[in-house]
Amino acid sequence: MVRYGLLDDSMRKLDHVLSLKIDQFMERRLQTVIHKENVAKSVHHARVMLRHRHIRVGKRMVDIPSFMLRKINDKSIGHPECSPLSGGKPGRTKRKMEKNKKK
Repeated sequence: MVRYGLLDDSMRKLDHVLSLKIDQFMERRLQTVIHKENVAKSVHHARVMLRHRHIRVGKRMVDIPSFMLRKINDKSIGHPECSPLSGGKPGRTKRKMEKNKKK
């Protein structure tokens, strides 16, 4: 529980663990953290970004919205190199628009 940032080191007793609320767990989900850090405009947008594989944690690409984020990984959230959001290959619609402009 300490790894996930739900409890402090001083709160390692059973009473503290049993007093945890569901909201505390929900705040550590990757979907919620992405929204809180303003990477996504809404919780739904964060979920879509995750499912479309536009988010990485460390070197690992994550596509599960319910991924429980550890405290040490808070600063390592970003876009993978292959994502159009990080300057990778443009998406299908953008490529189609560029093709039409050339004509």
